[in-house]
Amino acid sequence: MKTNRSIPSATIIPELGYRDVRAAAAWLCDAFGFAERLRIANHRIQLTLGESALVVIEAPRVPDAAHASTHATMLRVDDVDTMFARALAKGAEALQQPTNYPYGERQCTLRDPGGHAWTLTQSVADIDPASWGGELVGR
Repeated sequence: MKTNRSIPSATIIPELGYRDVRAAAAWLCDAFGFAERLRIANHRIQLTLGESALVVIEAPRVPDAAHASTHATMLRVDDVDTMFARALAKGAEALQQPTNYPYGERQCTLRDPGGHAWTLTQSVADIDPASWGGELVGR
C-alpha cells in the first residue's frame, strides 16, 4: 500500500460525525487517550491511538440528530474498568457496565457526548471461538 502523510496508515478508519468537531476531538483525547494527528480546517480532525485511527467529521445539521447514531465503535483497551471510569468522569453515559463474556473479552458500552456508542473491550482469555459457537474464518 502506498503511503501518504495526509492519511493515517490504519486499514480501517471510522469517521464519526459531531456537531462540534474540535470539542469532540478534545473529548476523545481526554476520555480515551487518542492523539490528534491532523486537522483539516474546522470540519475534520484525524486522531490516532496506537496503530488505529479515527476521523472526527462535521455532522449534518439535522434537527433531531443530537443523539442519533447509525454506528458504534469498538475500542480495544488494556483495562476496561479504568477506561470506563475515565470516560464516565469526562461525561460519557453508561449503557452497559463492564462484564466478562464467554468469548474471552471484558466489555462495556458507553455513549459519548455526541451520541455515539463505544464498546470498550479487553481481552481476558484466549478462548477457541468454536467453544462458544463462533467460527474463525481468517486471521
